[in-house]
Amino acid sequence: MIHQFIFAGPKPGMTAAEFQDYWVHVHAVKYASKISQIRRYLIDTRIPFDGELGPSVLPHQGIAEIWLENDEEQLASLQSDEFLQGARLDEPNWAAFWLTIVVDTEAHEIVTGPPLDAKDPSWVKLTVLMKRRPGLDLSGYRRLTLDLYAPIVAQLPGLRRYLHCHTRDGFYTFGEAGFDSVEQLWFDDVDALRAALASAHFTDRVRPALDAVADPTHVFSLTARENWVIGPQPR
Repeated sequence: MIHQFIFAGPKPGMTAAEFQDYWVHVHAVKYASKISQIRRYLIDTRIPFDGELGPSVLPHQGIAEIWLENDEEQLASLQSDEFLQGARLDEPNWAAFWLTIVVDTEAHEIVTGPPLDAKDPSWVKLTVLMKRRPGLDLSGYRRLTLDLYAPIVAQLPGLRRYLHCHTRDGFYTFGEAGFDSVEQLWFDDVDALRAALASAHFTDRVRPALDAVADPTHVFSLTARENWVIGPQPR
């Protein structure tokens, strides 16, 4: 299963609230959800949080998460009329295409959490883009993130669910991928997220483990709430 992330930001002149409302209630419903190859689809709308990770704050105001069965289904989706004559043509109406970041991943579920049965869950989610540190090869990075780093992150206080998703090999066909991982951490609310990032475990264990595998100048986070369009169960 391909787990795709699309980070997007509003076109000039559109507020974050207008952008999120159009994405969730117009673009997703009228266009993207019509692409039959998409198995699950949600939009993470950014919420205010003053503790984002990274040297700067991402300009994006949301993330589309799309699940596709395999490469053949993904190609078919991009060749479909629903995409070419629908979703793609609508993008300039709300999104600044030059800001968009797309990462296709293979997801590894580290902390399973409760069953995915809530259409509009109240949890907050921290999504983190990561690039491996200089000198660390890709295979070593993938091994270290799963064997050493992720088990430490999994012990964060208040963590409800945790995915670590490795960028798919195809993103390295013509050079380096922009990011090597996307990880996601769920908490009950913003206060629980803030407490986890302020905890001794994060300072003493997670931060050193992160610095051991990732380039600190290429780690960025975005805090959001989920808006399911297709799902949580696959169609």
